[in-house]
Amino acid sequence: RKITHPPPRLFLSNSTSALIIQGSTSESFHAGILHEVTVISVVRRCVLAFSLLDFLDCGRGAPVRMECNNPSDFRIEADGVVYAARSLQRSPQHALVLLVKAIDGTTQQQWTTQVRMEPPALSSQQVTGNTDLMEISFPSRRNSQLKRMKRDWVIPPINVPENSRGPFPQELVRIRSDHDKSRALRYSVTGPGADQPPTGIFIIDPISGELSVNKPLDREHISNFHLRAHAVDLNGNQVENPIDIVINVIDMNDNRPEFTHQIWNGTVPEGSKPGTFVMTVTSVDKDDPKTANGMLRYKILSQTPESPTSNMFTINNKTGGIITVAAGLDREKVPQYTLIIQATDMEGNPMYGLSNTATAVIRITDVNDNPPEFTAEMFSGEVRENRVNVIVANLTVTDKDQPNTPAWNAVYKITGGDSTGRFSVPTDPTTNEGLVTVVKPIDYETSRTFVLTVEAKNEVPLARGIHYPHLSTATVSIRVMDENESPYFEPNPKLIKLEEGLMPESALTIFTAQDPDRFMRQKITYSKLSDPANWLRIDPNTGRITTIATLDRESSYVKNNLYNATFMGLDDGKPPASGTGTLQIYLLDINDNAPKVFPQEAEICEKPEPNAINITAVDGDLNPNAGPFAFELAHRPFDVRRNWTITRISGDHAQVGLKIGFLESGIYEIPIIITDSGNLPMSNTSYLRVKVCQCDINGDCTDQQHIMAAGLGTGAIIAILLCIIILLILVLLFVVWMKRRDKERQAKQLLIDPEDDVRDNILKYDEEGGGEEDQDYDLSQLQQPDTLEPDAIKPVGIRRLDERPLHPEPQYPMRSAAPHPGDIGDFINEGLKAADNDPTAPPYDSLLVFDYEGSGSTAGSLSSLNSSSSGGDQDYDYLNDWGPRFRKLADMYGGCDD
Repeated sequence: RKITHPPPRLFLSNSTSALIIQGSTSESFHAGILHEVTVISVVRRCVLAFSLLDFLDCGRGAPVRMECNNPSDFRIEADGVVYAARSLQRSPQHALVLLVKAIDGTTQQQWTTQVRMEPPALSSQQVTGNTDLMEISFPSRRNSQLKRMKRDWVIPPINVPENSRGPFPQELVRIRSDHDKSRALRYSVTGPGADQPPTGIFIIDPISGELSVNKPLDREHISNFHLRAHAVDLNGNQVENPIDIVINVIDMNDNRPEFTHQIWNGTVPEGSKPGTFVMTVTSVDKDDPKTANGMLRYKILSQTPESPTSNMFTINNKTGGIITVAAGLDREKVPQYTLIIQATDMEGNPMYGLSNTATAVIRITDVNDNPPEFTAEMFSGEVRENRVNVIVANLTVTDKDQPNTPAWNAVYKITGGDSTGRFSVPTDPTTNEGLVTVVKPIDYETSRTFVLTVEAKNEVPLARGIHYPHLSTATVSIRVMDENESPYFEPNPKLIKLEEGLMPESALTIFTAQDPDRFMRQKITYSKLSDPANWLRIDPNTGRITTIATLDRESSYVKNNLYNATFMGLDDGKPPASGTGTLQIYLLDINDNAPKVFPQEAEICEKPEPNAINITAVDGDLNPNAGPFAFELAHRPFDVRRNWTITRISGDHAQVGLKIGFLESGIYEIPIIITDSGNLPMSNTSYLRVKVCQCDINGDCTDQQHIMAAGLGTGAIIAILLCIIILLILVLLFVVWMKRRDKERQAKQLLIDPEDDVRDNILKYDEEGGGEEDQDYDLSQLQQPDTLEPDAIKPVGIRRLDERPLHPEPQYPMRSAAPHPGDIGDFINEGLKAADNDPTAPPYDSLLVFDYEGSGSTAGSLSSLNSSSSGGDQDYDYLNDWGPRFRKLADMYGGCDD
């Protein structure tokens, strides 16, 4: 069939090259290369690949091999992609022709095409003003009205490669309107990259409408731009609807892959099988991941060390996952591997892909594949007898596993030679040695040597398929050394039974010690260590024990009938050893204690109700040498049986009562004869002291009787009463003196005697008046009396303790609301009389309130400074009419000249 191709454009991904397929012709064929002649313009250097694109096999399915006539400069892959094998530099005056041949692998049929690469020439657009630029026209209008663009009408986007080197500005497209034929128009674009940030990237010629890019673009910064084109007339009126223009930034391979970490750390157990996952490394590429520019491939460049092989690991070229591919990982030989990992974009193509490297450190973790092994088959040690918690031998082992891990830590176990469990083998956590330790005393006379079998294992089991070697078991020989052991008493304690009351110098028993050192001939001497009552003596050579005092069961040193004494046996070894033994003497009771009455004192009322006292018999002996007891009153004095009676209640208790209904207060001693029930009975006369006293309603003795019962005589009681009386008299005298002193103070005269000269002396009153409690007056009365209520003329206030009793308040005169100068004298006289008759007036100087004098008084000023007459011209006799308080003043100033 005949296929005609329009002239296409192909922009390749290299910032230094631009390959343009400008045109081709086709022939009719069934299979082969569509373009017989392909012309490619080469700008500067060409180092990248381009594709022949249209090779059709028409479904033949046979393999096709491609060749070119210049293999030193170009290389063709099986998929028809042509690569520049080296950097090309051609003269602008000559063109390079490349012949490409496709050969059918089955029929050997051949097809040929020609690729002509020639230097670029100035296009007609650059010469004539870009008349061949692709134009974008505004939609036509109908009926002189702007027609809205349909929503499904989309202008193809404009593709601009990133990182272009210009020259700038570089034209992209021409915007035009059909109206520019009839009138002058102005074109503009708006949007990000034009008039919005980032501004200045795209510019448009307002007259020709040519849209240009003003600087290189960066897809990783902004991948596309959305602009809007406008057309207006010279008056600024819109003549076309705005159209949207999308500019896509074509990605170019301008970013290397970047690993997220420069050093990657991973672990894998030693002995892992091939295919064991180790770790994953990742890298990122800022280029478009949908294109080959951002498609990464991984590979391992090197492995250090290369043991046991150089390819112990492999990596998934797409995911970056590292796995093992060979067996033989041994931490004890190679503890760590270092891999150099490379990531390459362009799907890993080594010719034109960009690469980067990182380091992967793989640490081989330990597993328990090495059992502990003893450094020797035989170990030896020695220990002295009777020693415990001592180390007698150190067992050393070797283990190739990682130190201080469960696979290295050794655990020791005694498997033979220690049937009595006298040894243990703990592990030293620092050195991993086995410490053979004695945990139970060893007797030289019983066992002189021990041969132990010890096994060593790790804390965790060995890895599968590994068995413990022969050297994991060792033999330990231990020699026991003899020592001078302490003598021991047998039995200890030793118990003997004796009756109390045994006389001094009586033999008790022989208490001897034995020497455990059967292979040593030693002598033992004895001594006394503890004898609380100092009753015993021991023979130092024979161990015979005799008494040196009478044994008494009722002694305070005897507890629960047992008396304990401690003795020591000392041998003559080097060094000497000693042992102790305890002798327990169980003392049997005899009837050697007479009974007594308890309690020995009691109280009873003069008229007792009831009139009985309960008593108890106590005996230091035990039954049958104690109760039951017999009670009876003594025959003397004779009044005992006349006044008292005794009645047995039980074997240990009796009741003492009065025969008479009344007994005078006092202390009485009642003799009571008590007999025990021993084989040879013992009797004793005990005295019961009874206090007879006067009792209250509760049956208790009164206080006075208690005092008498305590032993106070009549003289002491009288002395106490006299002291109480004297104390009361002193208190009374003090009170009388205080009263008298207060009366003298109240009777003190208000003024000095007439014969004293007030002008030449300093008067001493001794009393300046009371404080706040004495000033029992209301200062508000000095105000205008017309405003006061009658009830508030003289408030009660606070009174002194020595003040006279309260009486009805006197009625002081009240002035009328309108004062008259003529009656002020009468008013003052009435006030003075009321004050003199007031029983509540204090006996000291105080403020006496009369009334408000008012203004305009005919009496004039009282001040002597304002007086026109001298003091001698005045008549003071009227002071006698003012009461007894002013009579002294009248005598002083109103009398005769002498």
